[in-house]
This record gives sequence, C-alpha cells and structure tokens, in this order.
Amino acid sequence: MSICFYLSRSHQDIAKHVRRALEFYLLAVGPKTLAWYPDDERGDFWELDDKGWEWVQHKLRDEGGGIVELMERPDAISGYQFEYRGRTIDPSFPSKVCAMAFWLPTEFMEEHGPGRVQELALGLGSFLPFCSGHAGLSLHRLGRTPGFHALCSSYPGMDRTEVGHLSWNLGTRINGTHWMNFLGPPALGELGGASALRSRLSSPGTTVRELGDERAVVTLGEAPEAGDTGEEQPLPAYRELARVLEPWLYHETYIKDEFTPEEMLRWERRFLD
Repeated sequence: MSICFYLSRSHQDIAKHVRRALEFYLLAVGPKTLAWYPDDERGDFWELDDKGWEWVQHKLRDEGGGIVELMERPDAISGYQFEYRGRTIDPSFPSKVCAMAFWLPTEFMEEHGPGRVQELALGLGSFLPFCSGHAGLSLHRLGRTPGFHALCSSYPGMDRTEVGHLSWNLGTRINGTHWMNFLGPPALGELGGASALRSRLSSPGTTVRELGDERAVVTLGEAPEAGDTGEEQPLPAYRELARVLEPWLYHETYIKDEFTPEEMLRWERRFLD
C-alpha cells in the first residue's frame, strides 16, 4: 500500500512539514522500522544508525532538497518505506513538484484494519500543503519487473507508484483515481470546491471530507479494492470519480519498456472507456 502526496512548493518552503510527516509515520509504524538507506554516490545500502539519521535530517533541511529513501529491508520490494523527492519549484517549469510516498505492507491493513490506514493517511495529509495525493493498493517494483504490465492490466484498482518520475512531470495534475483521493488547489477550486464535488458523486460508500485550507479527500468505500477485469464494469465508484476528474488527470508521455503508448493510454483510461 502507498500513501503519496505532491506539493507544488519548493523544498525549502515545505521541509519542516515533510519532517513532521515522517515523524508521524514513524510513530505509527515504529521508530526502528525503517532501518536502511542507500548511499547517494555508489548505491550501496547502509544501516540507519545515529550517523545515518544525521544524514537524513541534513537532507531534509538542506535548502536545495534532494532524494531521501528509507526502507525496512534493502532486499525487499514490499514492506515499510519512505521516499521523498525535494525540488526547487521554478514557475518556468510548472511540471515539477516535491513528491513523497509512505509505503505499508498489506499486512498492516490486515492487522489494524482499513480505518487505521485512513487515519494514517489523513494524519499525514494534515501536515502537508499538498496540491494532490492518494492512498490505496499499489504495485511496487525495483527496475524492470517481468509481468508488470500484466499485473497492472489485471487489477485496475492498484496504482503503479513512481514518485521520482512524477516529481519531474506531474505538476498540479491528478495522478489517476484511487481509494483515497486528496485534492487541493488548483484542481479542487476549479471543480467548485468540496460541496460541488460531493453533489456530483452518488456511489454508495463514497465520501467527501473537507480538510480546510481549500483541500478535501474523496474516499471510495471503507477499504481499497484491487478490482477484477473479468467484471463488466469493475469498481463503479472509481469510474464515477474518474469521469468527474477527467479534465485534470495526468497523462504519461514517457513510456517504459513494459508498456507501448497504446497500452499506457488504455491503462490510464481504464475507468473512462
């Protein structure tokens, strides 16, 4: 599972908020859960000891921002993990954002329930002046993964989260439809605000919660669903929200080996066509 946020503000303006969100996440999952971090230069992994935490704090305070990755285990592609890409936002390059992802193993939801995941996502969002964000089931990979396209195609309710790439390209667009959908300026304002958005959504279980400061979260049911392409129209609540958000949805133009341009467009429009 991933909880992601995108902020159209420079790292130096949001660094303190990012540090507070990371502290909140560690309180929820355990302070010793994140135990490794990669070396900037060689890519080696190091244990996250006191010296490592000094390095993390320096990176999160540095005015220029940068990359911070912390993980439970260096040899795992699932589990607890924190990813952050801090950028300096330049109005002449509006596609850049600061982006972060807080990862949870599915066992966390199985043990604590989806309500606890909602609480964690809402708590994290309360620290961050986001322009958008999302939480839900997500496919996590390291490098090229055989069968990745097939997995994406089979489970429409699952995200393919790549915050590093999105930090250069997303801007204030919305990265698809998810279980929890965090909306801020400018998209929420252009939608008419939380009340107008609520009036356009009628699927059972869909809720729209105002978060203050022109932000809201749309939650599609009590728990996330992976979906099943064998159904005639899988995940109707996701389809309803996708139709409302369509003018603001992000379209990927950089296509990796696992997808052809046609396959990528079909995947992006899986709740629209």
